[in-house]
Amino acid sequence: MRAAVNQNRPFMLQAAYKDYLWGGSKLKDEFGKETDTDPLAEAWVCSVHADGQSSVAGGEHDAMLLSDVLRLHPEYIGTHPGTGDGLPILVKLIDAKEDLSVQVHPDDGYARNYENGQRGKTELWYVLYAKKGAELVYGFRHDVTREELRASLLDGSVGKHLQRVPVEKGDVFFVEPGTVHAIGAGIVLAEVQESSNLTYRLYDYDRVDKNGRKRTLQIDKGLDVAKLTSSIGLRQPMRLLQYRNGFASELLGRCRYFQVERMLLNTERYRDMADLKTGSNSFRVLLCVDGCGTLSGRDVMLPFFKGDCIFVPAESVALKLHGRAQLLSISC
Repeated sequence: MRAAVNQNRPFMLQAAYKDYLWGGSKLKDEFGKETDTDPLAEAWVCSVHADGQSSVAGGEHDAMLLSDVLRLHPEYIGTHPGTGDGLPILVKLIDAKEDLSVQVHPDDGYARNYENGQRGKTELWYVLYAKKGAELVYGFRHDVTREELRASLLDGSVGKHLQRVPVEKGDVFFVEPGTVHAIGAGIVLAEVQESSNLTYRLYDYDRVDKNGRKRTLQIDKGLDVAKLTSSIGLRQPMRLLQYRNGFASELLGRCRYFQVERMLLNTERYRDMADLKTGSNSFRVLLCVDGCGTLSGRDVMLPFFKGDCIFVPAESVALKLHGRAQLLSISC
C-alpha cells in the first residue's frame, strides 16, 4: 500500500495592527506594512487572539481569519500537547519609538484563576534594530519588597530599582512571567509569545493618550505576580550556527510553549527545505525579518519579503525554499 501524501499547503498572513502611543513608523518604512494606523506600534503577524486577529492573504482561504481557518482545519495545528486549546502562540513585530510602560505578565496559573481562564504570557524577544545607546528594562538591580516597589511606583521613583540592559541588534531575551520589564525607545523587535494579551501596567511615566487621559495601571495584580528578586547577571544565551546546503540555522530559544530558530538562507537555486518539513506534531510560522525569497511546492508558489509571515500547516506538502533572507521559524 502506498503511503498517504501530505496535502496541506502553506499560506501568507495579513497582520492586525495596533496604534499604541509609543509606536513609530519603522514597520511601515522598513517592513512593508501598509496601513493607515498611525503611529504603528505593533503588527500581530500571526494571531488568533480576539484582541487582534491575523487573516489569510491569497489562496483558497483568502481573506478568512486565521482563527476561522484553524477551526475548519484543526489538523493544521498538529498534535503537540500544547495545541490542545488551539493555536498556542502569537507572533508580533514591535516598533518602540518611545519607551513602553514598565509592566509584568502573569503565568498560566494566575491567569486561569483570576482572568477567567485565560493564558498567561511567556515571551521571547529577538532584536531587529537598536539605536545607539538603546536600553530595555529587565527585572531589578537588587531585591525589593512588595512595599518598597509599591511606594516607588506611586511616587515615580521606581527607576532606582530597575535593571537597565544595553541592547544591540541580534540580542535575544527570554521574558518569563513575573519578570518586570519594558522595551526602551529606539528598539524594533520580533516577539514570540503565548497567545495572550494579559499585561499588568505598573508605571507609565504619567503619559496621556491622544484623548488626554492617563492609561490605566494594574498595580495590585502586578505586585501579585512580580518576581521581586535581583535579575543581575543576565547574559546573552550561547548560540551555535549549524550549516547546511544553502542555509544555516541556530536555536534562539525553547520553552514548553514554543521553539524559535533563526534561519540564514543563501541559495541561488531551489533546495529541499528538509529542516522545515512539518510532520503531524506541529505547524511552523515563518517570519522574514530581512531579505527575500520564495517558498514553493506542489500547487504552492509564495514569494516573500521582509516583514512577511507564512503559516505552514502540520503535515504540509513537500516544500522548497530559495533566496537570500533571514527568517524566524517558530513551532511548538
